[in-house]
Amino acid sequence: MFRPAIRTSILILKRDLTSSLQYIQKPNSLIFIKSTSARLISTTDSSKSTVTINRNTTNTANSSATFIQHNLNNEELLRDIPSPLLRIPHPKPIRNEIIDAKTPLTTKDLESIDIKINLHRVPVTIPDKIAFNIVKMLRIPTDLFFKKKYIHRSVMLETVAAVPGMVAATVRHLRSLRKMQHDGGWIEHLLHEAENERMHLLTWMRFSQPNIWERALVVVVQGIWYNVFFALYLISPRVAHRIAGYLEEEAIISYTTFLNEIDNGNISNIKEVPDIAIDYWNLDRETATLRDVVMAIRADEAAHRDSNHHFSDRIILKKEDLREDIRRIFAEAKSHTARKIAGLNESAADKWERKLD
Repeated sequence: MFRPAIRTSILILKRDLTSSLQYIQKPNSLIFIKSTSARLISTTDSSKSTVTINRNTTNTANSSATFIQHNLNNEELLRDIPSPLLRIPHPKPIRNEIIDAKTPLTTKDLESIDIKINLHRVPVTIPDKIAFNIVKMLRIPTDLFFKKKYIHRSVMLETVAAVPGMVAATVRHLRSLRKMQHDGGWIEHLLHEAENERMHLLTWMRFSQPNIWERALVVVVQGIWYNVFFALYLISPRVAHRIAGYLEEEAIISYTTFLNEIDNGNISNIKEVPDIAIDYWNLDRETATLRDVVMAIRADEAAHRDSNHHFSDRIILKKEDLREDIRRIFAEAKSHTARKIAGLNESAADKWERKLD
């Protein structure tokens, strides 16, 4: 008895999903835009604005897009950009050493950045050990597939590395909306991390073009990884950030091996560095090489390593509001007693072991 009603509901839903109701707002004008399910009549003047929607169940031959193409000046439409969009956003680097640099960075400048290359967060709890072993297992198929194709490996690495920040930011954004409270200052940092990893990918794409099999692998891995990490973050944000931290540790190992191959002459240290890398990391256009790009990206990965381990630690301590400690650091800096309380150090694992016993 419910079949006719269900069938009718499905048809209505299908019709509504396939229809397209679009609007264009222009001052002092009357614009009619048709769609398969409704007609929007918008009238605007200096004194009032009225909108009338006339429901129409009859199908029309032209979609909204077709109506716009045939009835509006396309060039005028594309040039009529809303004022908030009248800027070209320029991604910012992740490290303060690069942001604060007054002159373009040379090889010596990049080598002087202290990234604590051998820093490793020793897993001391069961969740941390699970996270560490998961990352180690994920490295095995990557090594088998790419072997010494380091640039192609980097493309795959960055498509994976760009996921955690975006997922974490999305989940925390939605949680902030649900609870109607501030997120503690995480979202901006997480989005910045995702953007930074995307810039890594765009840079490597200037150096090489992956073949069809590698592109197919990227599509499959990204589709699986995004959904798995999303589910994991809903279940345990602490473990998710720990996995991200260990992924960054593996990225540092991979880029260090990449640098060794360049230094040993197995990979040519080319000087044709793309503009996207020079502009983003403020590299010296006259001296920049592939090695400089690898060092800059490795330094970024070290920053993500520290950040994600720190995020996981904060979740354990239930001290997720970054703003409180940042204010305290600034206050201490004014009294010349500033100390680093938000970073990761070599004895962190021992401290956690004592704290959690």
